[in-house]
Amino acid sequence: MVEDLVVALAAAGSAGVVYLASAARVVKQYERGVLFRLGRVTGDVRAPGLNLIVPFVDRLQKVNMQIVTMPIPAQEGITRDNVTVRVDAVVYFRVVDATSALIKVEDYKFAVSQMAQTSLRSIIGKSDLDDLLSNREKLNQGLELMIDSPAVGWGIQVDRVEIKDVSLPDTMKRSMARQAEADRERRARIINADAELQASKKLAEAAQQMSDTPAALQLRLLQTVMAVAAEKNSTLVLPIPVELLHFLERGGQPPLPEGRPHPEPHTDGGPRPD
Repeated sequence: MVEDLVVALAAAGSAGVVYLASAARVVKQYERGVLFRLGRVTGDVRAPGLNLIVPFVDRLQKVNMQIVTMPIPAQEGITRDNVTVRVDAVVYFRVVDATSALIKVEDYKFAVSQMAQTSLRSIIGKSDLDDLLSNREKLNQGLELMIDSPAVGWGIQVDRVEIKDVSLPDTMKRSMARQAEADRERRARIINADAELQASKKLAEAAQQMSDTPAALQLRLLQTVMAVAAEKNSTLVLPIPVELLHFLERGGQPPLPEGRPHPEPHTDGGPRPD
């Protein structure tokens, strides 16, 4: 009798342990549990920790609430200015409503992936090449809005969308390189022309100043000769101005009485008049 009672208690204890083992479910901190009882959602979302369910009647499905990083496969498209490009991106999203993510969409990750690819193709077709290359922040915001609009109904929140790379054909790369080179050359010519204009203005001012003082031109000529002669690696032929000859010739004549002008220098080779 006692042995039968012990065996019954042992069997009941074993059954209880088996029941608890089959009924116990552990939900991790970054997860939430949705309880299905005979196929219907029952109760609130189960919090992290130990949760008990009815074996063979209830089914607890866990949903990851962490941020998911999903790369968007590279999509080829034609921009609004008829340039073929290949663009890839990455989307960051997370589940905010575990029940909706399980009930309203069959596979929310696959749905977000397909929506992201479709939206990326749409963005490529609506944008110019310059926008894809230099105005990515605005395109990222537009792409995020296009993905987030349907995902809200699935219990999904899109945190961020980033365009990673824009691949161009080799012919387009060469054309852009030639355009950039031509633009740099144009700016260099404009700078050189502006420098020539400023230099010409300064030279005109210098010429005007020297025209008022003819001796300044002679001094400038002598300074240039000294600068060239300092190198000692060239032969310098210096034309002597006629004004300098006249000055030297007048310097060699004896002084005349006061009031009598000097005679004009005689340069034709004939006899000097008395």
